[in-house]
Amino acid sequence: MMAAKVYNAVEALVDSNVTRGYGNKSAFVDPVRTLTYGELQTATNKVANVLSGLDVRRETRVALLMHDTVDYPCVFWGAIRAGIVPVCLNTLLTGEQYLYMLNDSRADTLVVSAPLLSVVQPLFDQLPFLRHVIVSGGDITDHLDLQTLMGEAGDTFETAQTSPDETAFWLYSSGSTGAPKGVRHVHTSPAYVADNYGKNILGICHEDVCFSAAKLFFAYGLGAGMAIPMSVGATTVLLPDRPTSTSVLEVFHRFRPTLFFGVPTLYAAMLADPSCVPENSSERLRLCISAGEGLPEDIGQSWEERMGVSVLDGIGSTEMLHVFLSNRPDDIRYGTSGREFPGYKLRLVDDDGNDVENGELGELLVSGESAGDGYWNQRAKSRATFAGEWTYTGDKYIRDDEGYYHYCGRTDDMFKVGGRWVSPFEVEQAIVSHPSVIEAAVVAHEDEDELIKPKAFVILNTTDGADDIFETLKDHVKDLIGVWKYPRWVKVVDELPKTATGKIQRFKLRN
Repeated sequence: MMAAKVYNAVEALVDSNVTRGYGNKSAFVDPVRTLTYGELQTATNKVANVLSGLDVRRETRVALLMHDTVDYPCVFWGAIRAGIVPVCLNTLLTGEQYLYMLNDSRADTLVVSAPLLSVVQPLFDQLPFLRHVIVSGGDITDHLDLQTLMGEAGDTFETAQTSPDETAFWLYSSGSTGAPKGVRHVHTSPAYVADNYGKNILGICHEDVCFSAAKLFFAYGLGAGMAIPMSVGATTVLLPDRPTSTSVLEVFHRFRPTLFFGVPTLYAAMLADPSCVPENSSERLRLCISAGEGLPEDIGQSWEERMGVSVLDGIGSTEMLHVFLSNRPDDIRYGTSGREFPGYKLRLVDDDGNDVENGELGELLVSGESAGDGYWNQRAKSRATFAGEWTYTGDKYIRDDEGYYHYCGRTDDMFKVGGRWVSPFEVEQAIVSHPSVIEAAVVAHEDEDELIKPKAFVILNTTDGADDIFETLKDHVKDLIGVWKYPRWVKVVDELPKTATGKIQRFKLRN
């Protein structure tokens, strides 16, 4: 009888770096502490012993509600070493949302950063599956303390003999279109992402210093901040606080990263900041990356012109773990998500599932070995999204004759005006190319005749000309992309509703 193959992600991404001689090299740096790869290996052994000592058994879920500090990779990979499944939770949600996810996942243990404890403390009586609460980074007497437990734990642990297809961790979808869904990812997925995107597209090497404004609980951030740099023994800078133009520039200046992972809204906010100039950046910065939503062409070009560093726009998803379609450093076409790259296959299909021709609108399907193993307890949605080798992304694209993919919007966001499709993203790109606009969101809205037309919500960088902004933007959009696509209404707002990962929640604007 053939023996089952053994593969544990912690050996590939933690232990291998010590074996390669990187034990004394910085793995993670936060504003207070530095953790070498050797210290990370020991810390993950300690966490595995802590959890095992609390009788947290293999395949049990442990929820992580943690800020991005060096404790995060210790707990995440320590759980995986023990064959325990970390469930990464967004740190910017409400108590009601945590109640849902903690009960949905049936988490046995919660590891929570001290500043976040007050948000979930009132929920504990309503969490029948939760046995242990461990607090990270604070002087808390009512619960177990992570640092104390690790200080008492042994520093060796026999790594669980998991299989390649065994669930390693969960990520919850962002909830941009409804309740978040728990996506199960297997042990081989992080290394697959690192090999196919990190090494082949980014050219990541052990000398790189990575800084991701996207948090580790987010699929994009987990790949950018852990899987990709750890695959080659690179260093990751962690920012516990919310990323703003000021805080990002402070990280640039202090830690001098070589790779920066941001989202379109952050690039736009930084371009609106006069202090965002090369002199306040990192002189070692060789490449910037954008994902999470489509990067407007004007923002990508403006960033490169001002900062002297290219931005690689790509698309990924929680379901696929990381970026699966991207521009390349030597092949950048702003305004597109780039072209297919090795490791992933792409299709565009119509509403009947038939492949569409170049120049035609279709939903993007992707095939690759980093696909999730389905949604937890959501059978119908799993079948609709994970269809054999193909994963339905819910994103609408047009592929041109050169193979570049042009993002048009989420399936739920597309609408027709006068019988012709309108891409909200295309209209938003046109609007934000006007110098008065920082951000824009476009949705379908009915006029007095109950006909659908575009409505725009905009954030301006100046109040000058605000009274005339409707006429200004109407003419601007007409000139750029077509008469029927201009917004019939323009509403100036101070902020746009977004998920904690920076995605605009257009369904809230429609409502």
